[in-house]
Amino acid sequence: MGTTDPDPAALAATAEEVATEAAGLVRDARESMLAGRTVAVDTKSSRTDVVTAVDTESERLIRARLAALRPGDVVLGEEEGTGGDTGGAGTPGRVEWVVDPIDGTVNFLYGLPAFAVSVAAQIDGVSVAGAVVEPVAGRTWTATRGGGARLDGRALTTSAPEALETTLLATGFAYRAERRARQAELIAGMLGRVRDIRRSGSAALDLCGVAAGWTDAYVEHGLSHWDWAAAALIAEEAGAVVSL
Repeated sequence: MGTTDPDPAALAATAEEVATEAAGLVRDARESMLAGRTVAVDTKSSRTDVVTAVDTESERLIRARLAALRPGDVVLGEEEGTGGDTGGAGTPGRVEWVVDPIDGTVNFLYGLPAFAVSVAAQIDGVSVAGAVVEPVAGRTWTATRGGGARLDGRALTTSAPEALETTLLATGFAYRAERRARQAELIAGMLGRVRDIRRSGSAALDLCGVAAGWTDAYVEHGLSHWDWAAAALIAEEAGAVVSL
């Protein structure tokens, strides 16, 4: 059985450390791509749902660092599923790491800067610490349950719009056509009721934007566990009401 230190501050420090290291790998890969290097690309749930070799490299680096820093902990990653000492998975009080090696892979592939590495520590299915690191912007978002949320060390507080019609709403869309159609119908119904709508292409960064007050709310149906595990905690600790 792995290490089960429940101290959120220690877990947050680990999340930030490994996410920062992975962000460096992703940043270097992006610079190589911009200089002309080609990167292997595959698809997952649909032709528009892509995964690059850099996603896999980033996740494997995170897994290796967590194995060294937190031996035996369970790791759930977007690209390679569950790893670590899974024999004790589900044990009460045990730490599970939830990893998105590049949240916003399509942005990364196209050269857009809005993508991030997301690492969260969960205990009994609840996020207790997390870090979201942006390879291009260099921003680091962190949170501990009960300890607040921070952007580069600065405490975060959400906005407080006066009404729905003055709310700047962020959203995102899935890659499966049938789900995307339902999401588009929902957002179309909201367009006349809110101030405006934003879509960055990264659920993690959209949630962090809510934490910073850069947008007032975020809604998306059908997110995966790794999309929100760290960033939803950051938003919640900044004062957002989170419903999963």
